[in-house]
Amino acid sequence: MEVVVGEVIKAHGVHGELVVALHTDEPERRFAIGRVLGVEGHPELALKITSVKTIAGRLVVGFADLLERDTAEKMRGYLLTADVPADETPSDPEEYYDRQLIGLTVLTAAGQVAGTVSTVLHQGVQDLLVVNTPSGARLVPFVTALVPTVDLAAATLTLADVTGLLEED
Repeated sequence: MEVVVGEVIKAHGVHGELVVALHTDEPERRFAIGRVLGVEGHPELALKITSVKTIAGRLVVGFADLLERDTAEKMRGYLLTADVPADETPSDPEEYYDRQLIGLTVLTAAGQVAGTVSTVLHQGVQDLLVVNTPSGARLVPFVTALVPTVDLAAATLTLADVTGLLEED
């Protein structure tokens, strides 16, 4: 399964390196030297990683087939993808991939169906679950205090008993 792991921000230097905005919590796993990444919407492209470094807090990645700045500059805005086994899980048991959460049935603390997770938004400090409810989409911060239970085997997550959590503002 292909998952987006980064977005090309711009070219770096004269040797075709790219500044990449991360779309993964596991950059050491997804951007390892020797790993091959794809480019979303361009199945003909396969980019083998030759170097990885952090400069001024930004990830800078070199690829075997991008040896010139002009070529690298054309990659601006492209999404980089990694082929990930469908059953792969994060290294931390308290973390989840977006694909594991999307589609889960959302239960209230009382066990009633409240909706379904439609997407996960990554908003800096904390992730937000977009929950489709009968009265519309609601945002739920994905923190243990509000989402104490995620049961992948049952395809559910349970919300804490917090008044107004899924109510309209």
